Amino acid sequence: WPAIPNNAWMLRGLIAFAGALVVLPILVAGRLFGERQKNYAELRRLSGRLELALEASGIGVWEHDLATKELLWDDRVNQIYGKPADGKPRGYEDWAMAIHPEDFDRARQEFDAAAEREGPYSSQYRVLLADGTTRHVRTRAAFFQDIGGTPKMIGAEWDVTSDVLLNETLIRERQLSESKNAELKVAKAHVEHVALHDPLTGLPNRRYLDELLAEKSVTGTRTALLHLDLDRFKQINDTLGHAAGDAMLVHASKVIKVNTGPGDFVARIGGDEFVVVSHGRDDKQLSALGDRIITQMRRPVDFQGNPCRFGVSIGIAAGTDAKQLLVNADLALYRAKGSGRNRHEFFDEELQSEIVRTKQIADEILGGLERAEFTTYYQPQFDARTLEIVGVEALSRWKHPERGILAPQSYLKVAEELNVVAIIDRAVLEQALESFDQWSNSGLKIPHVSVNVSAKRLEDKDLIDGLRKLAIRKGTVSFELVESIFLDENDDLVTWNLEHIKELGIDIEIDDFGTGHASIVSLLKLQPRRLKIDRQLITPVTQSIPQRQLVSSIIEIGKSLGIEVIAEGVETNDHARILKELGCDILQGYVFGRPMDAKAFTAFAQSRKWLAVG
Repeated sequence: WPAIPNNAWMLRGLIAFAGALVVLPILVAGRLFGERQKNYAELRRLSGRLELALEASGIGVWEHDLATKELLWDDRVNQIYGKPADGKPRGYEDWAMAIHPEDFDRARQEFDAAAEREGPYSSQYRVLLADGTTRHVRTRAAFFQDIGGTPKMIGAEWDVTSDVLLNETLIRERQLSESKNAELKVAKAHVEHVALHDPLTGLPNRRYLDELLAEKSVTGTRTALLHLDLDRFKQINDTLGHAAGDAMLVHASKVIKVNTGPGDFVARIGGDEFVVVSHGRDDKQLSALGDRIITQMRRPVDFQGNPCRFGVSIGIAAGTDAKQLLVNADLALYRAKGSGRNRHEFFDEELQSEIVRTKQIADEILGGLERAEFTTYYQPQFDARTLEIVGVEALSRWKHPERGILAPQSYLKVAEELNVVAIIDRAVLEQALESFDQWSNSGLKIPHVSVNVSAKRLEDKDLIDGLRKLAIRKGTVSFELVESIFLDENDDLVTWNLEHIKELGIDIEIDDFGTGHASIVSLLKLQPRRLKIDRQLITPVTQSIPQRQLVSSIIEIGKSLGIEVIAEGVETNDHARILKELGCDILQGYVFGRPMDAKAFTAFAQSRKWLAVG
């Protein structure tokens, strides 16, 4: 145009606006396209990462159309079920036929329930492959409706076979461990039972009793304890054998159990000893319990056709000091046995006092031995016809610092318990030998000295060596042995010692003859030089003709065997006359001379005053 129209700027504006309308959509479209491409790239990236994660984890994805029952499995699900990865859709039958028959009903019910409530689905089941392999599969799914409203379950599943097998292995190992632990507990319980129970009777043993008493001491409750010891059990064991002894122990345990209550504790604490720990019984009831057990234990028991009879002695103690109970009951048992057996005794204040006295005497005896308070007294022995001294008996005496001169009956029992009688015997022998030498050196003729020897001394394996060191002159010493010590016994050591005592030139005398159980055969076997008739047989001869005849018979037996006979306990001239008439060889008694110390005896022997009495 030759000239600019008046509306040129308007036209220019319209043209610019029209251009903007063309360019702006293009720019916007370009930008949107770029954004879309970017989103597609991000989606591909995320899909790739998801695919990689699924591949790495072995998780497969599936989709189940609830309306058509059509299944879509990805390659991994097909792999899990042993199907070809061909991308083809699967049907309900493909899933159902693959599940283990034992798991199918449960898996189907769980899936149907989730679909019906349009909720999440979770299950685990086994899948059987065509080659027979079993796989354990775990699956998770969620309900979903597409744009068209079609209901679906979309989920994932993966092979958990290794986890299941590992878990089963762990369970088996745990069960095996628990089983072994249970076996160990049983074994431990068995070991503890064996350690705390007697295998023969099945009763608790001493260890169990000690533990029980320790517990009772803590609580301080009043408890009663019965200590039982079978009487004459050793004879059964020695004559019929250990099998019989075991049978008697089992029988005894049953007798005790039958007579005790469910709350009582019964134990065998060793050998033929039993203990009952009882609660809630007073002394009268405890006494009745002891009597029942004693009565039933006396009844004969048959063992292979042999009637076995034995009894029981019982010591009973009660108190709150459980640790002291067994000691106290044992002391009461000791008194029961000493009182005749087949009885029960209670520990009481009197017994406590007796124990205190015994302990005091024991302490004094031990102190007396240290201070050489035990000395020797001598009682002369006389020829029944001439009344000349033919020997002396050396007797032990205790020069007690407070009580004066004590005879053996006041301390011998305690000395035996202390096992010091052999020490006293040895001291008497050494003092007697010293006195004998003094008499010989002074011209006093004493043919021999007799010394008492205890059973313990004869059982000493060092006895002969000790005697050899004393250099005893043959025929000057006699050993007086109590009749019941060795006769009719078969102790090899005692027999050996007796033979060697004779070889040393020491004579053997049997003391207290007539009150023990020696036999004529035993006299022939031992061949003693002398036997001494017990004073219990001598005392009545002045009044009793039968007793006189008995003593006469013993004298005749001695003469026929070439054994000199001594009568002790000659208290009167009538005794001396009668015994002389009966042919007794030697007399010993107060009528002629009492026991006296060495100095007094020397004066007595030199004075010859007894001849005036005779």
